Parts: sequence; structure tokens; C-alpha cells
Amino acid sequence: MHCNFVRRRPCSRPLTALVISVLFGVVCSVSAVPLERIKLPAGFSISHFANVPNARQLARGGPGIVYVGTRSVGAVYAVVDEDGDMHADRVHTIAIGLYMPSGVAYRDGTLYVAEVNRILAFDEIDQNLSTPPKPRIVFDQLPRDSHHGWKFIEFGPDGGLYIPVGAPCNVCNVDDPYGTILRVNVDDGGMEIVARGIRNSVGFAWHPRTRELWFTDNGRDMMGDDIPPGELNRVTEFGQHFGFPYVHGGEVLDPIYGKDVALDDYVKPALKLGAHVAPLGPLFYTGNQFPHEYQGDLLVAEHGSWNRSRKSGYRIMRTRFDPSGKILRYEPFATGWLVGEANWGRPVDLEQMSDGSIIVSDDHAGVLYRIAYDNRPRVLAK
Repeated sequence: MHCNFVRRRPCSRPLTALVISVLFGVVCSVSAVPLERIKLPAGFSISHFANVPNARQLARGGPGIVYVGTRSVGAVYAVVDEDGDMHADRVHTIAIGLYMPSGVAYRDGTLYVAEVNRILAFDEIDQNLSTPPKPRIVFDQLPRDSHHGWKFIEFGPDGGLYIPVGAPCNVCNVDDPYGTILRVNVDDGGMEIVARGIRNSVGFAWHPRTRELWFTDNGRDMMGDDIPPGELNRVTEFGQHFGFPYVHGGEVLDPIYGKDVALDDYVKPALKLGAHVAPLGPLFYTGNQFPHEYQGDLLVAEHGSWNRSRKSGYRIMRTRFDPSGKILRYEPFATGWLVGEANWGRPVDLEQMSDGSIIVSDDHAGVLYRIAYDNRPRVLAK
């Protein structure tokens, strides 16, 4: 793998030792992740795609390009498969020194990057990976709170850029724009609230048929091992309220804020997930590589628990639907990042590639994986 690092400082934040180490070769180190531990359904394989420190949200750019946001290292990368063999050949540094640039989205040749408090745009980025342009500010009206402040962003079918704003706490009463999902017009800066009552969404996707927005939400901590459940939610109309901080998981009244609250006043989850599994990036599968029965299924990356006596999550789950759109099952798709009570990786986000395979980011192991269906014995690494 060849790597190209560009020393650009779009803001005045000082570089940390970690970022400096990244610039001088951490990305190019040989992967040592134990891929043989990952269990997948028959016919699927997983391979190492690239090393990217603290890899968070993914966005597919032009041919062979995957953009990667980070949280703790303050950098944004472009991972490039130059020869179309579905293995990364080069990693470019697009920006460094940013404020938790976890979220990335791509549209019409422009890369959009979400810092905690603003959205930046890098125009004509695909043609300028070695010398990235100076970003322009698209929107700068977001709170600066770092607690649940990192973003997941995506363009919806309506052309709006959707942005979650988490609650700046474990649990507290919040006013707009906290605890919401916003929709921003990147052309004129117009903003509206899509949904409220959301503690901390770090992932959403649109159903390929109904175009409804589905999002994950991380439940509150400090209520015990098994409550409240994490949430998979569906937005059927703008302005819906999903319960936070009064109701968690559609069924658990908050001991502080849930007094005299009616459960039916709030939208219940489409699916209640495990407590503290930290559901992050979802992906509706629409490719042609996986078996036909995967069409329209929703894959969800469960980042993994911390506020639990025994760990849970650390896996990718598959949500299966019947023809009417009702959820039939929620079952493991990829497991093995958690071995006993020790985890060596934490999946974050999923991105579907042009060939129908999916790329998975892992902020703990600092790698991108590629999961493919070939019905042949798996190839573990390049």
C-alpha cells in the first residue's frame, strides 16, 4: 500500500502527538487484526481493506474512493482503490486539526465534513486528493458541546443534509436544537427540525422503497445492565417526538424526568435493541452481490457496551422484513470482535460499494474491512 499525506491545517487547532504520528506512517502500518475470529454466514468473507486510525463515518466518493471521518484524531482521509481490485492502494489526508470531524457525506463531487459545531465543504475533491482545496463553511449554527457532539451526516432523497444534535448529557431536559435530527439546505443554510426526543443518534438511512428515515439511538446509561433498550426508529412524518428524556425505548419511564408522563404521547421504536449495545451506522442493502434474500435488509453496526457488567454488542446485526415491511427478525450477521469480556474491535459504520460488497469502519482497531459474498473460502488479508 502506498500512502500520501498532505500537511494542511484548515483551522488553528494545535496538532496532537497522535495526529502527528498518523501523518508519518501509522496509516501505512501492516494490519494485525485477527480476522479469523470474525464469524459470517456461509459464503461470505471478510478482508482487510485499509488502516485508518479511529475510522468513523464512511462516504463513497468517485470511482474507487472512500472518505473517512474520525473523532479522536481530528483528521479526514480518502482511501483509494486505484486499480479496481477492491483493496486500498493509497490513503490521502484531506484535513487535519479539525474538531471531532466524525461525519462525512458526498454529493456531486463535493465532500461535506461535520465538525461538532459546523459543516465544511471540500469542492472538486476527487480530482484534488493530493492537494485538497481550502474548505468553505456551509453551516455554522451547531452547538459546540463535545458531549454527544460528534456528528453523523447524510443527504436524504429530498436533497437535504440531515444532521443529528445529541443531548449534551447522559440524561437532562433539552431545548432545540439538542436532542434532534435537523435538515439543512446546503445551498442557502436554511434549517428545520425533522424529529425530537432523540438522545444520541449516530446513524440513519432511508428505506429504499418507502424513502422513510430510519435511525438508531443510544439509550441512557446508569439504569442497570438491562435497561433501557437501545432503539431503531422510523420517522413517518416530520416533527415526531421519540421520548427522550421522559421515556426510553418506548417503555421505560425515566426516574427523574418521566413523572406524570403518558407513554402513548411519544413514538415507540420500530425495534427495541439490547441495552447499551450502542447501535451506530445502519445500511439498507441494495446491491447485487449478496444473496437475493438480503435485498432491502437493514444491517446495523453495534459499537458495543461500556456501562454494563458484562459486555454486549461489538457486532453487525441483520434486520429482516416481511413483504409488508414489518420486522421479522433481528439476528447476528458478523460477530467475533468480542471474545469473552475482551474486545479487539468496535464496528462503527457501513458503506455499500459499487460491486455490492460493504466496507466497515472500526474506530478501535483503526481499520476498514471489506465484507463480500463469493461462496468461496474466505481470504483474510491482502
